[in-house]
Amino acid sequence: MQYFNAFLCGGLLCVIGQVLIDRTAMTFAKILVCYVTAGVILGGLGLYQPLVDWAGAGATVPLTGFGNLLAKGVREAVAEDGLLGAFTGGMTAASAGITAAIFFGFVVALIFRSKPKK
Repeated sequence: MQYFNAFLCGGLLCVIGQVLIDRTAMTFAKILVCYVTAGVILGGLGLYQPLVDWAGAGATVPLTGFGNLLAKGVREAVAEDGLLGAFTGGMTAASAGITAAIFFGFVVALIFRSKPKK
């Protein structure tokens, strides 16, 4: 059932994104920013964690999960370090994922040759 919940949640997030692409004049970048911002807001209000508990990777892997991770990091850092945590918590929480993305992107760039788009 956990796989079904993850598929349902992740699929619903994708459907919402596709509807925004098809039915509005929003650019991809604006939609991505909206997803991250929604994750931060829902995470900051404590509303995203029940969705994570229910859907697992279906809620943590999409961009809303990244926003939730940022909010969770800030919340924990503020509790530990005070106001300074509001500036450092998000980056500390997301640093492993960001570092992995940069590292693996670099490795792939070394292995493969890029080609111009035609």
